[in-house]
Amino acid sequence: MAQVSIIGLDLAKNVFQAHGASETGAVAFRKKLARNQVLPFLSEQPKCIVAMEACATAHGWAREIGSLGHSSRLIPPQYVKPYVKRQKNDMADAEAIAEAASRPTMRFVEVKSEEQQVSAMAYRTRQMFIGQRTQTINALRSHLAEHGVIAATNKCGLKRLSAMIEDETVALPDKVRGMARVYVDHIAGLTEQIAEMTEAMKAVAKTSTVVKRLQTVPGVGLQTAMAIETFAPDPTCFIRGRDFSAWLGLVPRQNSTGGKSRLGKVSKMGQVDIRSHLIRGAMSVITAASRFGVKKGSWPERLLARKPKLVAAITLANRMARAIWAMMTKNEDYRNPEAVA
Repeated sequence: MAQVSIIGLDLAKNVFQAHGASETGAVAFRKKLARNQVLPFLSEQPKCIVAMEACATAHGWAREIGSLGHSSRLIPPQYVKPYVKRQKNDMADAEAIAEAASRPTMRFVEVKSEEQQVSAMAYRTRQMFIGQRTQTINALRSHLAEHGVIAATNKCGLKRLSAMIEDETVALPDKVRGMARVYVDHIAGLTEQIAEMTEAMKAVAKTSTVVKRLQTVPGVGLQTAMAIETFAPDPTCFIRGRDFSAWLGLVPRQNSTGGKSRLGKVSKMGQVDIRSHLIRGAMSVITAASRFGVKKGSWPERLLARKPKLVAAITLANRMARAIWAMMTKNEDYRNPEAVA
């Protein structure tokens, strides 16, 4: 058997497929493994690169495999697909993963630590609860509107709806009133849970130097700073600020050919949580600049003079991302370019 240098591992729930390749690319082995056989099998192999697609369970496997002495590599699935030959099956997928990992220009995903995954779960659970609360409130308004019970679409309106549900003088069928109380109780439970998670997030932010530093950037608040600390990899893995901005999907999509540059809309091919927060933060800065004015001749004024607000916000978000990369790599607080000039 040829000496194995790369193992392509196709992850699954129960049945895994391993493809071993030598330095020359020759096939060393093809093996189907049960879930409980993966780590014992890899522990018997010589220290090599073990490549996997970056999926939901990949980071946990990468840490376990790395503890065996192997070098774990995670590849975005869209970069593996071009190497699949003809038919799509587990064996072909494992071979394609090994082939993709052997390319010298291949881009890999940074392996997340267990702490990062815990923070990501807490962050996204809170976001999910916020979405569920909004969905429940909208459903309650819609159901009550069918019976002529209307209130404003804000917190005071929700309180008014709750009061009208309990008001016996309001004409509502008993079954509707009972179901509406279930909605109100569910909304109250979600609100309480969101408040607890927000307080826990604030407590973590008070002890984090990175979060405090990021909040010195205009337009970056607690949620944006926590999202960057949770989801962003080590900033030193990016050569320049533009690479970090491109990872977030804030750079234009290119369709260039023949030496002619053709730039389109932003690619949106990146980390959606950070990108959406940066755009919302940039939009708040642009709105404030439009309402209260900015320094004459400054970059924001020149930008707003020639671009619509949303385009200006995305441009500012791109600039914010580059500044954040510089701050994180140099361990410095934000310095206002206008003040420095």
